[in-house]
Amino acid sequence: MKKTTFLIVGKHAVLEALKNPSRKIERVFLTEDAQKKLNRENQNFNLFKKINVFYKSKKELDNLCGRDETAHQGLVAEVEQLEEITLKEFILENKKKNINLIALEEVTDPRNIGSIIRSAVAFKIDGIIVKERSFPSKSKLLYKSASGGAEHIKIFKVSNINTTLKFLKTREFWVSAFDVSAKKDFTENNWKGKNILLFGSEGYGIKSKTLKNSDFKFKVNINNKIESLNISNTVSIVCHYIFQSLK
Repeated sequence: MKKTTFLIVGKHAVLEALKNPSRKIERVFLTEDAQKKLNRENQNFNLFKKINVFYKSKKELDNLCGRDETAHQGLVAEVEQLEEITLKEFILENKKKNINLIALEEVTDPRNIGSIIRSAVAFKIDGIIVKERSFPSKSKLLYKSASGGAEHIKIFKVSNINTTLKFLKTREFWVSAFDVSAKKDFTENNWKGKNILLFGSEGYGIKSKTLKNSDFKFKVNINNKIESLNISNTVSIVCHYIFQSLK
């Protein structure tokens, strides 16, 4: 049965998809200038081998993208979802001593999720757990914000975050919730071992029943003149610190 396809846009999102042998690309729509620039900048890659290429004007690509107001940079690709393994399969097969997974509860803004994916890849996070019903898996904004990062990280879609946390705790994972009610700064923790970095929704944070399934609560210390950081900024700071501490 043929999988459904969707559009991704922007130079980095499309370029990394073209480089990813696991990504099935149905068609690429682009301007002639965009193709020349890509070929010039990526001379070691035969980017368009066996790819159906259709040349379009900038206006035609604007129309193709619809009303998302996403800057396509002359590049649009029609792709299929990547093949996925389940979180359980990943946990059972992974023998690493240090594993760090991000869990997002009710985080829905595609720009924020895309930025989180980008940071997770930059700082070698092992995967991201999301609630399947609230994850915008075909969002052009998400892929553009991820800047190609979606090709390089496992995203585990689960039906229930709490059930998933309970399962992971039986597999020797520690659940660390990043919450405004926390008293302890996250840099005081030893991040070796298996960790779940739990973040809540942009507006309401982590639900109380989910907090009960966490082992620790942490905060990111900031200037008290600022109430809080954007969730993607917080995730980036946390991931960078853990990346540095595990070197």
